[in-house]
Amino acid sequence: MVDFTHLHNHSDYSLLDGLSKVNDMVKRAKELDMKALAITDHGSLYGAIKFYKACKEAGIKPIIGCEIYVAKRSMLDKEAGVDKNYNHLILLAKNEKGYKNLLKIVTASWLEGYYYKPRTDLQLLEKYSEGLICLSACVNGFIADPLLQNQDDVAEERTIKLSKIYGEGNFYLEIQKHIDVPPQEVANPKLIKLSKKLGIPLVATNDNHYLRKSDAEGQEALLCIQTQTTLLDKNRKLSMISSPDFYMKSKEEMAALFADLPEAIENTSKIADMCNLEIPLGKWIMPHFAVPNKLSAAEYLKEEMQKGLTKRYKTITPKIQERVDYELSIILKKKYEMYFLVVSDFVNWAKNHGIAVGPGRGSAAGSVVSYALNITDVDPFYFDLPFERFLNPDRPSAPDIDLDFADTRRDEVIEYVTERYGRDKVAQIITFGTMEARGSVRDVGRVMGMPYAGPDRISKMIPPGWQGHAMTIDSAL
Repeated sequence: MVDFTHLHNHSDYSLLDGLSKVNDMVKRAKELDMKALAITDHGSLYGAIKFYKACKEAGIKPIIGCEIYVAKRSMLDKEAGVDKNYNHLILLAKNEKGYKNLLKIVTASWLEGYYYKPRTDLQLLEKYSEGLICLSACVNGFIADPLLQNQDDVAEERTIKLSKIYGEGNFYLEIQKHIDVPPQEVANPKLIKLSKKLGIPLVATNDNHYLRKSDAEGQEALLCIQTQTTLLDKNRKLSMISSPDFYMKSKEEMAALFADLPEAIENTSKIADMCNLEIPLGKWIMPHFAVPNKLSAAEYLKEEMQKGLTKRYKTITPKIQERVDYELSIILKKKYEMYFLVVSDFVNWAKNHGIAVGPGRGSAAGSVVSYALNITDVDPFYFDLPFERFLNPDRPSAPDIDLDFADTRRDEVIEYVTERYGRDKVAQIITFGTMEARGSVRDVGRVMGMPYAGPDRISKMIPPGWQGHAMTIDSAL
């Protein structure tokens, strides 16, 4: 029986380049009886946790990876007209150490190496190589590219270097077979020759960007949207319609495709067996607040809260004290005291520096503790707001305090938090926007070469969505 694992897969988190939604990708792998599956989006790990969870639920081993961009020179070189080009490599996490190193590589590529793309270099890869498996990627890969330029000596030097960085059994020459891709026909014999000469194993992959062969036209439209071209443009680099081969093939299809290289198929399973990452999810790690006067965090929270309470209320009635004691008992039981101290710290800093802060949005306005700490300015007693909407003792969910700061001075608050708690401990959470139904119709119309008026008229027939609920084409129909 054929065993095979797809190790090169792009989801829709390869923005405007991958068509496959994470859950659909995992579902399709399950239909194809795959025991393991990798995610290798371009330059990012946006979909990694979603993919990990979906695989675990489906009984498929998740392999977290990334198709990284490697700078031609140093990742710090950003000379116009010189450093725009790059090559690809695939990195796969074998274990938790490898996953953490992958996070460091991707983070550095965005923060330090970004120039058109988030780039890395061999120095960084060597520094964070432990726990990772490296594949040489596609025809624009770090090894295939010089082979296509007839720089076989450069390709050999790079292969030896990567083999040394990752160690025996952790670096593979990646070989792909897509129809109507002439560079592959040139690169593949050279990759096989290089493999035999240096003893570096081959691994078979398919550069998956969509799930089924019938999705090729949709992928083509997506690429046209990304590159701002149309389906009528004959100068496009690669046509997914003429080469509808970048889909998730079955194990049998891949085995037939690589019948002349059975070891390349077998190596996919060997790699999958080496990847055993377990990500500890569901564990909350609270930020650290430097408590003064050798007090515990709980003691300091009570002290600050009591001070604030006397400022907020002329008289602390038994009813108020009872509510405060109740809230504190839950906060301390769940060990959220650090969280409240940190939020109170930067909110009060903002207010003391004349930065407008919203009075309280969401369920946090139902907390007397938040009110006493000056986090919110809404009196829960006056408006009869329940605390349990914010923090329920019977639910495992953590508190979530929504805050609004003046747009023009928001950056000052972020800078304060970053300096106060450390740049390596502060992150901003990304928000993804998607093309909604109306915009999709207009874009696809343009890609098809239609005059603007037609798609625009159709798009205006689609009802708009409402807050938090985007209108889909299926819903509109």
